[in-house]
Amino acid sequence: MMNNLNSINPESMQESLPGKTERRKARNASIFEGSLVSAAVVQSFRMLNPVVMAKNPVMFITEVGAVLTTAITVYDASLNKPGLIYNLAVLLVLWVTVLFSNFAESLAEARGKAQADSLKRTRQNTAANRFRDGKVTQVNSDELKEGDLVVVSVGELIPGDGEVVEGVAMVDESAITGESAPVVRDAGGDRSGVVGGTRVISDRIIVKITVSAGNSFLDRMIALVEGAVRQKTPNELALTVTLAGLTLAFLMVTGTLWPIGRYFGITLSVPTLVALLVCLIPTTIGALLSAIGLAGMDRALSANVLAKSGKAVELAGDIDTLLLDKTGTITMGNRQATSFIPLKDVDSSYLARVAMESSFSDETPEGRSIVTLGESILKSEAPRETSTAEVIPFSAQTRLSGLDFPDGRKLRKGSSDAVKKYITDQGGTFPGELQAIVDTVARKGMTPLAVVDGNRALGVIELSDVLKPGITDRFKRLRSMGLRVVMVTGDNPLTAAEIARQSGVDDYIAEAKPEDKLQYIRTEQQKGRLVAMMGDGTNDAPALAQADIGVAMNSGTQAAKEAGNMVDLDSDPTKLIEIIEIGKQLLMTRGALTTFSIANDVAKYFAIIPAMFLLAIPGLRVLNIMQLSTPGSAILSALIFNAIIIPMLIPIAIKGVKYRPLGAEALLRKNLLVYGVGGVVVPFVGIKLIDIMLSITGLF
Repeated sequence: MMNNLNSINPESMQESLPGKTERRKARNASIFEGSLVSAAVVQSFRMLNPVVMAKNPVMFITEVGAVLTTAITVYDASLNKPGLIYNLAVLLVLWVTVLFSNFAESLAEARGKAQADSLKRTRQNTAANRFRDGKVTQVNSDELKEGDLVVVSVGELIPGDGEVVEGVAMVDESAITGESAPVVRDAGGDRSGVVGGTRVISDRIIVKITVSAGNSFLDRMIALVEGAVRQKTPNELALTVTLAGLTLAFLMVTGTLWPIGRYFGITLSVPTLVALLVCLIPTTIGALLSAIGLAGMDRALSANVLAKSGKAVELAGDIDTLLLDKTGTITMGNRQATSFIPLKDVDSSYLARVAMESSFSDETPEGRSIVTLGESILKSEAPRETSTAEVIPFSAQTRLSGLDFPDGRKLRKGSSDAVKKYITDQGGTFPGELQAIVDTVARKGMTPLAVVDGNRALGVIELSDVLKPGITDRFKRLRSMGLRVVMVTGDNPLTAAEIARQSGVDDYIAEAKPEDKLQYIRTEQQKGRLVAMMGDGTNDAPALAQADIGVAMNSGTQAAKEAGNMVDLDSDPTKLIEIIEIGKQLLMTRGALTTFSIANDVAKYFAIIPAMFLLAIPGLRVLNIMQLSTPGSAILSALIFNAIIIPMLIPIAIKGVKYRPLGAEALLRKNLLVYGVGGVVVPFVGIKLIDIMLSITGLF
């Protein structure tokens, strides 16, 4: 297999895959890239449809005010009434405010659609070699149905989502994950899942199609990044309701100002009242709220995580406990034979020879590693496969594999308890020395396999679980965020304890069955904790479905990917760090901009209220702390500032507030200091500068 792989140029293969370059550009594109901006500008005007605007109560009221002001301005102009320039300025700023709001949301959507377009170029109708009734026929990939078997050889694209049912191959998934390093996909394990559009670059596999055409992983991924099925998160809904309530309250307040003004002998024009209303209601956060939610999912995708809902991204920011499956998640997944440990009266070369022979029929990665280790030790004396012996394949029932020779010689290897039973059945005795070696290997966090010739024990094969690079440091970062990391594994307690110690997890569950994982999650949830689960196997599916955040590895089975509400395209267990940071960043961004929006309303109150009633109530002059020139200039200055602050905050809404692992109290203090105090100071300065510029024109 490695010979086939060495003949491939990974870099050329990477760039030849459709959509690879485009997708990288889409991810790294700046917020205000020309093509994205132009698309967003066009969409901003399309979104002026009242049916669309009604989904955002704050901006819908602003649009209604803009329409009303436009109608009154046209009417007054036809009668040559005074104040035309003032009315024109108000209506212009109102429409700019609405369009900037639409632009923020459109730009966030445009970034998602840019990624979706590159994915569409990845998805293509390919030829498929369907295997049916012992014959291979070529069909188009869109003709494949669930349950169909397809044969995929070197250089061919996998025609649809499915699972490997026969063979092992290296697969280039860079079109999906963006990573150039090929990955192993084999039958019968937790790395059997394959995605349509990826390319086989070594060997030959048979894939069982698990998803019909039109509903593939890529199809769903495209729909999600386009925002077609995006739903608002609970916090977003709650904030929307709050903003709608504030808008209604200020609408009633503004409505009462007209009769109050009449009482004091002041006639407040409709454009002035509309300007006041738009400045009082939380237009800043109302304009940016949708963009924040859309950008959260886009940031998750940029981290190579497919979030099936915005709720999942947001919940990630509040996770308390993280469950990680050991094999393939904390460890590399392939246990490798690292040494042969013979009993005292057994020659080490003889143990290596028998271990090799008993593994010739074992096609698992562990079995192949035993043969490789034996060849490196015995070299020219290594045994070769023979057709005269009967192959005893590994089975879940016996947990043994080996060979039966015609002369009656029987070789076996397997778990220590299975070998113990086998020796006893053969009339032999399981030696205490062998049990001592087994216990020693297990305590070191490795997996022992016992080897026997007939009823005679020979020694132990030591299989090592290799930790994924950097896993310990990553777990430290998770703990700094306040997360408790728990490892779940089917291994014995001794092995589990050693792996837990090496990796630095907070706790572990050994000999865990699927129902044990499920029960642990339910127990944690009953204590009021939010739980995230990461896994890649079919046995992880129940726990992934039960967890508040279920992150399935892209390398895992289809069942795992269907059960989770996120899919990690890189199959990196520590990716949850990025997921949690994105979730916290989403919450912080929404909180920061809400704080800023409410805080900057304070400055607008001081600008507009004194200006409206200054002539009738001279005592209000004390509130004109900004010393604004005229009532007209004060109102327009506040309205203009209200409009221009929205595009200035778009980068924060889309990129998000930078997250640092600080405590809740420290984060709140920083939020109030930067966005609370800043939200008061910036408008005072901005409105005063705009007032000075308007005064220079002499028009107001």
